[in-house]
Amino acid sequence: MSIRTIKTLGELKKSGYQSKSIKDELRENLISKMMSKETVFKGIHGYENTVIPELERAILSKHNINLLGLRGQAKTRLARLMVNLLDEYIPVVEGSEINDDPLKPISRFAIELIKEKGDKTPIYWLHRNDRFAEKLATPDVTVADIIGDVDPIKAANLKLSYADDRVIHYGMIPRANRCIFVINELPDLQARIQVALFNILQEGDIQIRGFKLRLPLDMQFVFTANPEDYTNRGSIVTPLKDRIGSQILTHYPEDIETAKIITQQEANKASSQKEFIQVPELAKDLLEQIVFEARESEYIDAKSGVSARLSITAFENLLSTAERRALLSGEEKTMIRLSDFDGIIPAITGKVELVYEGEQEGAQVVAENLITNAIKTLFTTYFPEIKKIEKQDAETPYDDIISWFFNTDEDFELLNDFTEKQYKNELDKVTPLNDFLNKFQPNLNESDIYFMKEFILWGLVEFKKLSKYRFAEGTQFKDPYGNFMSGL
Repeated sequence: MSIRTIKTLGELKKSGYQSKSIKDELRENLISKMMSKETVFKGIHGYENTVIPELERAILSKHNINLLGLRGQAKTRLARLMVNLLDEYIPVVEGSEINDDPLKPISRFAIELIKEKGDKTPIYWLHRNDRFAEKLATPDVTVADIIGDVDPIKAANLKLSYADDRVIHYGMIPRANRCIFVINELPDLQARIQVALFNILQEGDIQIRGFKLRLPLDMQFVFTANPEDYTNRGSIVTPLKDRIGSQILTHYPEDIETAKIITQQEANKASSQKEFIQVPELAKDLLEQIVFEARESEYIDAKSGVSARLSITAFENLLSTAERRALLSGEEKTMIRLSDFDGIIPAITGKVELVYEGEQEGAQVVAENLITNAIKTLFTTYFPEIKKIEKQDAETPYDDIISWFFNTDEDFELLNDFTEKQYKNELDKVTPLNDFLNKFQPNLNESDIYFMKEFILWGLVEFKKLSKYRFAEGTQFKDPYGNFMSGL
């Protein structure tokens, strides 16, 4: 028999149902999942050996938790995924504002209803998805918002004194009894509001308008905080910090492969884009490397962090840049080109906080530098190193490519509105590129060849072996000394 067919307190008692606290629920269900080797936090990547073990230890210890980390580190998502560790349904006294347990009621309403109706007290079943409450801490949050206040209208209607607990209008925390309650950006909460949380965490008391109400709320608190907030806006007051059992540090992905998995999972790719835009693996690597470069850049505020949302929105912009080009040229299929990376600049400039030197350079220049630095970093992982100082007349693997540009009479240009055929034909003109790729990347996926060819040209520009000129219609590549020699 399904437990959801039980509709009264009497039936619940007969079924042998046992009440348990939310922290016990989380603990027991976590143990069960761990023993059956089930993945507890699905869709979270890069935390398998760091954050998740700490989070599991905190749940086993029945702690309230503070997730401390920079923006875009999946703190809120981790908290939301804890809902999956709750029992699927729990019984609640019907009409209760604070999810009273029929076997352990705590509100005046539920206690008196059970006293009046006994085993006939009606109950309903609350699904675990409805047992998650979340509040973004902002400076304007009041005690009334999160704990409650006296409701004068209720007092007048019921003809009760303000000192009677039946006139209370409960705030978010009491209404989240038997739930996971998340307070995001805890340091932004005013100190006096943080103080109001002390007794709830420790004693189960709430105090409203001068009178104390014993209300042993059963809750799992999860707080999130950004280390930047400790200096810029506020801090977590020490006694509250002392009552939070586990503080867990989150972090950004530590390698490109993990970052790629997260971006592909989160990017809101339209199904039509998936069908007709081909994205080379190198393009995905390059996109993630740009974000890694941003986290190391002297122009970007490291304390503020560079969110994982940067790579997600940049990837969406990259696809849309290629899509727009294909739509304008009337083509049914296209692939990402390196020149399409200009389209991600708005995603970069909107997501990074610049330091003073970065402001002086300008957001556009900083974003362009991140792209070129990423190309330079990845270039040496695919092709031989280009040394800054080389012996005179020493042969290098790049000589044939550079000579081609030195000896060609016509301008080599990759225009933005080139069709796929025009784009490939233009790159095919640089015949030494084929031999070079056959030698150094013989196993390259055939569909990625043209992106790799363009990547080689951009890489040679960054190592000062070629020069590149951007103009409104596209990009021109030249031998760096060509103009000088022709002038002579």
